[in-house]
Amino acid sequence: MPAPTRDPSAAGLPRQLGRYTLVRRLATGGMAELFLAIQRSVGGFEKLIVIKRILPSMNQDQAFIEMLLHEARIAATLSHPNVVQVFDLGMVDGAYFIAMEHVQGEDLRSIVRQMKSRNAIEFPMEHALSIVLGVCAGLAYAHEKRDLNGAPLNIVHRDVSPQNVIVTFGGDVKVVDFGIAKSDARPGEDTASGRLKGKVPYMSPEQARGEGVDWRGDIFAAGVILFELTTGRRLFKTASEYETLKLICDREYPLPSSVRAGYPPALEAIVMRALTKSREERWQSAREMQGALEEFVRQDRIGASRTGLSKFMESLFAEKLASHKEALLHDKLLADSVAVETLEAAAVSGIESGRPWSLGPTTMRTVTDARVPGQSRTAIVLAAIGLLALVGTASGAARSWSRHTPEIAPEHSAVAAPIVAPARDRGVIAIASVPAGAAIVVNGERSQRKTPATLTNVALGVPVVVALSADGFEPALQTVTLTDGEPSSAISVVLEPGGQRQR
Repeated sequence: MPAPTRDPSAAGLPRQLGRYTLVRRLATGGMAELFLAIQRSVGGFEKLIVIKRILPSMNQDQAFIEMLLHEARIAATLSHPNVVQVFDLGMVDGAYFIAMEHVQGEDLRSIVRQMKSRNAIEFPMEHALSIVLGVCAGLAYAHEKRDLNGAPLNIVHRDVSPQNVIVTFGGDVKVVDFGIAKSDARPGEDTASGRLKGKVPYMSPEQARGEGVDWRGDIFAAGVILFELTTGRRLFKTASEYETLKLICDREYPLPSSVRAGYPPALEAIVMRALTKSREERWQSAREMQGALEEFVRQDRIGASRTGLSKFMESLFAEKLASHKEALLHDKLLADSVAVETLEAAAVSGIESGRPWSLGPTTMRTVTDARVPGQSRTAIVLAAIGLLALVGTASGAARSWSRHTPEIAPEHSAVAAPIVAPARDRGVIAIASVPAGAAIVVNGERSQRKTPATLTNVALGVPVVVALSADGFEPALQTVTLTDGEPSSAISVVLEPGGQRQR
């Protein structure tokens, strides 16, 4: 996973984008940038996602905005294990963005580069077949997709290439980026406008000639990927795009067996049918090509499996996986810092208004299961509560906290002690929770006692921030200010399920 960037466009991270928290910029291009982000919602829901946001320089490019919206409209209809899913489309501060599935893995180009760095010459046959089988499955689903009325959408990806095929560390294969996809849901599209869409070395002959394309162009691209993975040689590589286009359109393609000795004849037949110049003679569906590959795998007893592909990826990127875990932990802590800022703002508002308030379910949550050694989720929450003391001091609302620290009276029963008559200039606060046994933090100081309990020696006129937390429940805060007229009070909180249990 790329390290956090320090260029101006990444300044100020983490920050909010609508209901998402942008944590780290992953990549940028000439038109859009990608961010790792966190989505939080009620009930402790949280999810790592990727935000694709249009660059400010492209805000006035109506053609690109329409392409982005079209990508979202197409991809949002797709829900398949071999297709990266789009969850949301929005606009914040005049800029459009797409929220999509976060995939922990590497694209085929990065995988091949990593293999070369380790002097691995041949791509393992079983893993190459697993990958292309996943590509075919994803394409078959997209090609066959229908709208809510049952009419075919006739989706064509048009940019099936190594950059747009991701293999996860769990062994899944994902087709990504439907940004230039074509479908019947996009009326009036000019498919022969003179602008080539897609990466030239993976274009079908008809696409290279600027003719109309259909789903069989994607099958040709899948055939190119299959050829390259199983032979270890680029099929269409020349000094210029023009020469590459001529090679695709005019010249004969080499047989895989002429490149790699001992190439299986049955697999060669599958590859060459996918690479037929005439689309009428190719596989007529990605599902048909997938079926042929599955039959070959069965007959030749090739160990193509998700588990094997996962182990291959983990061994190939062992160091990167370790750094990914560190980066993810860093991202979690960054996200917590945003939550603390929200917590501080809410605390200041509550203290200044004098109204009790509680911590909402989306405010303090961990992002992932990654944890700081020796530091629990409760400790992170308590650290955030500790910041509240600083906020209160700075605002002048919590003056004298250090001189009038409340004390927790001993308890000998399972219920909160009754509120007793307070001493002069002092008050008491009874604290109870459901369930009982919640940890208590008062003005940033953690008590050794659990609920139910009673605070004594509470200074009048000074806000007291009480935080309650328990494993498996969301933490809660309340602010109480005792007065001469009301020198005693009671806090009773029902903790909401949803917090992570300590490990």
